[in-house]
Amino acid sequence: MTSEKKTVHETCRTRKTRKAERETARERLHAERQAVADRALVRRRVLVAGGAVLALTLAVGAGIAIGAGSGEADVAEGRPLVIPANATGKDGTLITLGKPDAPTTLDVYEDMRCPYCATFEQKLGPTLKNLAESGRARIDFHMAAFLDKSLGGKGSKTSLAALGAALNESPDKFSAFHAVLYAAHPKDETDDVFGSTAKLLDLADQVPGLRTPAFNKAVKEGTYLPWAAEVADAFYADDVSGTPTVKANGKKLTVIGEDGEAVSPQDFTRQVDAAATAK
Repeated sequence: MTSEKKTVHETCRTRKTRKAERETARERLHAERQAVADRALVRRRVLVAGGAVLALTLAVGAGIAIGAGSGEADVAEGRPLVIPANATGKDGTLITLGKPDAPTTLDVYEDMRCPYCATFEQKLGPTLKNLAESGRARIDFHMAAFLDKSLGGKGSKTSLAALGAALNESPDKFSAFHAVLYAAHPKDETDDVFGSTAKLLDLADQVPGLRTPAFNKAVKEGTYLPWAAEVADAFYADDVSGTPTVKANGKKLTVIGEDGEAVSPQDFTRQVDAAATAK
């Protein structure tokens, strides 16, 4: 090959290489932009207008779930239905804290993977507990698992089943474990940390007396997964569009402000008292 031909050949090869590199760079940039867009889409799909609560209607598959049940039973296929001791409501699908004859009933709707539920519980959970323990209100928890469908994973169902194991020990153990889980809530709702039973058992160490042999066995073996599926299906029976939702004697309260933060304990208590007065 002559020097001139060699130079031309090397130049063509360099152009091709540069072109390939530019194409690769463009593809990589496109992939990065698409990943960012996908994450933003997921976040938009699970937030209602204003970014205050997670939406059921925009979550993937949630429209079908609202119309025909959540379809959570598949996670527990082949397992017997075991209802935890201390479960309340129709078919044991409620978790109740406080005195049955309390003057105010607070219906609390949550999904364990919901970041705004974590915001609500971290700020107002102690207020809820005080209202129940003082006899001023009965707290009925309605738990969902729709975020497993919209985000992928199993953390909503697995943590709910673990909460069932805690409820089987006592309502107080449920309350304490419920608070521990929300305190340890991941910042990114797509992080399925609660899908790990090992992680759930590790967090259960923070609740004195919870790690009994029965609790450990139930969490490891998924004893209450069928119950969790029933609870998640029952969530759709009420007219609730997202989580967290709180109703006092049937009146919906404002628990998350327009800034995406939970209202103050004083504001929340005033709303509860107003609902009790209007009863």
